[in-house]
Amino acid sequence: MGKRERLKECHTRREFVKRFGVSAAAANLLMGLPSLSLGGTEKRRKQRLVFVFSPNGVIPAHFWPDQPGEHREFKRILQPLADLRQHVLTLKGVCNKIKGDGDGHMRGIGCLLTGIELFPGDIQGGSDTPAGWSMGISIDQHLKNQLQADPATRTRFGSLEFGVMVPDRADTWTRWSYAGPNQPVAPIDNPYEMFNKLYGQSRNREILASVLDDVTEDFERVKELLSKEDRQLLENHVDLVRGIEKELQMELEMAKRSEDNVHLVPDLPPNVDEENDNMPLLTRMQMDLLVNSFLGDFARIATFQITNSVGQPRMRWLGIDEGHHTLSHEPDSNEDAYEKLIKINTWYCEQVAYLAKRLAETPEPGGDGSMLDHTTIIWTNELGKGNSHTRDNIPFVLVGGGLGFKTGRALDFKNVPHNRLLMSICEAMGHPTPSFGNPDYCTDGPLTGLA
Repeated sequence: MGKRERLKECHTRREFVKRFGVSAAAANLLMGLPSLSLGGTEKRRKQRLVFVFSPNGVIPAHFWPDQPGEHREFKRILQPLADLRQHVLTLKGVCNKIKGDGDGHMRGIGCLLTGIELFPGDIQGGSDTPAGWSMGISIDQHLKNQLQADPATRTRFGSLEFGVMVPDRADTWTRWSYAGPNQPVAPIDNPYEMFNKLYGQSRNREILASVLDDVTEDFERVKELLSKEDRQLLENHVDLVRGIEKELQMELEMAKRSEDNVHLVPDLPPNVDEENDNMPLLTRMQMDLLVNSFLGDFARIATFQITNSVGQPRMRWLGIDEGHHTLSHEPDSNEDAYEKLIKINTWYCEQVAYLAKRLAETPEPGGDGSMLDHTTIIWTNELGKGNSHTRDNIPFVLVGGGLGFKTGRALDFKNVPHNRLLMSICEAMGHPTPSFGNPDYCTDGPLTGLA
């Protein structure tokens, strides 16, 4: 096979660098030359990911399709997605096999996106050994870093971390996103705070950038009057200011690019308190902000955490007074609790369906099809089933075309480590990796049969 034929097989800069042995800096120039162009003037397809979390496992008999193959009838819990069945991919048999410290819930949420063990710590869960934070970066933050490193995919924020009724405390049960080992990322679960992050700071940044520019000029004006020692101190300070200014200018440039993708700033209903009975409205407010942030290309990666592991919302709007976690411990023979858990999980599915439909009805800015065609929602959970605390058959429901997987069907992988799914997601986003999380669970490589 000649060089030109090998070139045509390179779909990403990473593949180009690896195959031809050039530096990343050289690749930036070479890939732009007409004779070496990867795809000529074609615009790179935009891809977005949303990881959605709901807690305490599901009721398998009313969740999973009876057999693999094309989706025909959804069980009760997945019924809200019935109108979108051609966009839905269910993955059974994907299991969180991570062992070590922490109880089942802690390892469930803390290892879900990281695929690696928890550090020893002092957070006690049940009769299990206490644990701390995760030992590794989560896939959302890993992919954010990859996208932000490339000017073609860099956005203003890189990633956004949404929450709904996440308790006001920091422990292993309340965090699933990690910037690195021992670095949990707190979600923003107040819609007004998220609104301010997205829309309320631009003018302040413009003023600060202008001030820093003036300060740098002032430093230059007086440095010749200083001693050698003071001049060195000043130069060090100027370098620091220039670094801050550069970061601000980049952020302002990203903000301007976002503004060019004209979209209406959403109106939020006023004075909605973060309390149990407002959970449905808070969820919709956050999802509307998420759709708008994607529409403005503020970020291409998001996490959406509804409550927390061992979450205890009381879904009185469904006629349920008991806490979700308490109900999830009841035996299947408790028919009343069993029925309530089906309703609770169906409500979580309704939220996923709402987000998917919002994206499906919104045309892709500057592209073909809808925003859902360029976005994949990955709805998941820390447990496969609440009363057994199993981490086998972790619910993974994918909606949308962002990853390019073949949807409209159910797959059963029959007991594979979820690390392999994380690897598949990286690969589909154009950033393949030889392992993700604990490499012991990655030896068989990414999952096959998804594309």
